[in-house]
Amino acid sequence: MFDHEMRETAERVLLLCRKHKLKVVTAESCTGGLIAATLTAIAGSSDVVDRAFVTYSNEAKREMIGVPWDAILDHGAVSEPVARAMATGALARSNADISVSVTGVAGPGGGSAEKPVGLVHLAAVRRGFEAVAEHHVFPGDRDGIRRVTVLTALTMLASLAER
Repeated sequence: MFDHEMRETAERVLLLCRKHKLKVVTAESCTGGLIAATLTAIAGSSDVVDRAFVTYSNEAKREMIGVPWDAILDHGAVSEPVARAMATGALARSNADISVSVTGVAGPGGGSAEKPVGLVHLAAVRRGFEAVAEHHVFPGDRDGIRRVTVLTALTMLASLAER
């Protein structure tokens, strides 16, 4: 189900989190839970993974993890402010130490000139630190965009765990 690179990156996140005694929470939109699924595909991951929020709709983002309506209305669901709010909201509603969030346009439809297919905003935060955010326009089809988004999110988690 998960290729070698995905499993290897997830194993690295789990190893670093164990080393630094950190728990993880994810807040996912366009990946639909694939980040959490990749982490939990590794046996024994329950000592690191606290929980995961799949907040595909705007209502879920607001209700489950407290994304402000203003952020969604002013910037759209696929935006840096929403990704940051997702990451901080998930952290606040969990027992985790680090959080990662993703929101994007995985396609094949739904893109626009301002927000093309492949645009993904990611954010990550560790308790006591400022959130970090990045965005990419990933090439490929829906599966490819979601795969590289998962890898990017896992890499962000690994970086936070090493702080």
